[in-house]
Amino acid sequence: MRAIVISQYGGPETLTETELPDPRPGPGQLTIDTTHAAVGLVDVFARRGDLADHPGVPNPPFVPGLEVAGTVRELGPGVTGFEVGDPVVTLSQMSLGGYASVTLADPALVVGLKGSGVDPAQAVAALPNATTAHLSLTRIARLAEGERVLVHGAAGGLAATYPAVARALGASHVTGTVSSRRRVRDTDHLGFDEVITSDRFVPALESRPVDVVIDPVGGELRTASLNVLKPLGRVIVVGHAANTPDGPLSADRLWLDSVGVFGFSVGPFFQLHPEAARPAADTVVPLLANGALKLHLDILPLSEAAEAHRRLEAGHVPGRIVLTV
Repeated sequence: MRAIVISQYGGPETLTETELPDPRPGPGQLTIDTTHAAVGLVDVFARRGDLADHPGVPNPPFVPGLEVAGTVRELGPGVTGFEVGDPVVTLSQMSLGGYASVTLADPALVVGLKGSGVDPAQAVAALPNATTAHLSLTRIARLAEGERVLVHGAAGGLAATYPAVARALGASHVTGTVSSRRRVRDTDHLGFDEVITSDRFVPALESRPVDVVIDPVGGELRTASLNVLKPLGRVIVVGHAANTPDGPLSADRLWLDSVGVFGFSVGPFFQLHPEAARPAADTVVPLLANGALKLHLDILPLSEAAEAHRRLEAGHVPGRIVLTV
C-alpha cells in the first residue's frame, strides 16, 4: 500500500511517501480502502514528538492519521454489522495509520455511511469532530436546554462543529471567538450567533455571561474565560492550539465563583469506552446529511502531506485539510 511515514521527529520534511505491506485484519478488526484522510493538529504534535511520552502513541517510524473515509476492504473474524464495499468513516483512532491507501480499524470506531448521502470528504472532516463536540457537550458539560455557549478558535476544524451540535442539543445562543477580524469571514457559514475577536470577548460578554465555554486554544484565553461564566458555568478544555502556556488558575477562584474547568480528550476516552463512539456519531450524521454542518475543506493529494502540515502549522486554515488517497 501507499503510505506516508514519519521517519523521525521533526518538521514537515520528515513525512515521506513509501510502499508498505497491506495490513490484514485480525479478530475483531476490519480494513478500509482509504479514499480520504483528515489532517489535524494531533498529527502535527505526533510528528514533532510532542506526544512521544503519551501512552499508545508509537515512536518513529509510523504512519500518522487518526481519521479516514473509504470503503470496507476486509472483515476480520467475528466482525458483524458491515459488508465489504460499505462506505464508512472512522472516528479518532489513537492507533493512527490514516495516511495510507489501506487502514486497519476497530469496528467500534467505524461509522457506516450507506444511504446517508454524506460526502466522504465532509464525513472525515466533520463527523469525528462533531462526535467529539456531542460527547463533550453531553457527557462533560451536561448542556441544558436554553443555555448559552462560547466557543474559542471558532474557525478551527473542531470548534467549527460546535454551533450545529450545540443548537441540536438545545443551546439558545452560540458565540465564537477568532484571533483577528480577518478570520471572522471564515465562520460565516457555521451558524454562530455572533463572532468576536479574542481580545474583546471579555468586555463584550461580561454583562451577558455564558453557561459553557469550549476551549481548544488555551493560553491566556483559558484563564480569561472564567470572567464570562455564570455561576455553575463550565469551561471544557478540548485542546491546546496556542503556543503559550495557560495562565495560573486558582482553585479558590473556582470555589468562590461556583464554576468548573473540565477536560475532554476523545482518543483516550474511546480507548476506555469504545461503546460510546458509534451512538454519539449516529446522532450527528443527520447534521451532515441535512446541511446543518458543512466545513470549508482544503483538499490535497496524499503525496502533499508535508504541505498540509506546513499550512496547518501556519495557523491560517479555515475548516480542515483532507488528503485524497
